[in-house]
Amino acid sequence: MYSIATSALAETAPQVKFTTSAGDFVVELYPDKAPKTVANFLQYVKDKHYDGTIFHRVINNFMIQGGGFDASYVQKPTRAPVEHEGRQALEKGLRNTPGTLAMARTADPQSATAQFFINVKANAFLDPVPIPPGDPVPQFEYRGEVYKNTPRAELLNARQLYGYTVFGRVISGMEVVEKIKATPTGAGGPFPTDVPKTPVLINSATLVK
Repeated sequence: MYSIATSALAETAPQVKFTTSAGDFVVELYPDKAPKTVANFLQYVKDKHYDGTIFHRVINNFMIQGGGFDASYVQKPTRAPVEHEGRQALEKGLRNTPGTLAMARTADPQSATAQFFINVKANAFLDPVPIPPGDPVPQFEYRGEVYKNTPRAELLNARQLYGYTVFGRVISGMEVVEKIKATPTGAGGPFPTDVPKTPVLINSATLVK
């Protein structure tokens, strides 16, 4: 039964190939775990949004981020933000582990549009924080601070507890991601740090399955 279930998942999981100036890699997406996020990402792929964009934020031993700016550091227009599905994906086993694909966002958890990042190490601090049962929640501890008898909605809506939505993972070409993460960085365009000195361009992102 396990092999059948695994096979069924493999048949339904879309795959996207990224052809970049550093080489190619393929990501597999999980619509069964983060359906709105995957649909949003795939629409950008189909619209050729990612073609001609760069990895504008690269931090070795953390992650590589792209999908928002072209080679001239002009931010590309996007659709409305996608609903945050981080906790749902976490409950179904997706965490910010090496090789996983997650949505980038601002401080507002509901602000993710097109930008994404690939974890290059275990970044557990980016995972959504599970909220214990109860309303109010009898006791909850986060980063050394203890909350007692806190309304559940208050914790569910706390920005610092949302984390980031993981919705896929690299299934081939991880050596290319490793190459990108190690590229020398500095200032570039509007960014004071973390920009590859030699631009890493996404030539195309194509649905292959």
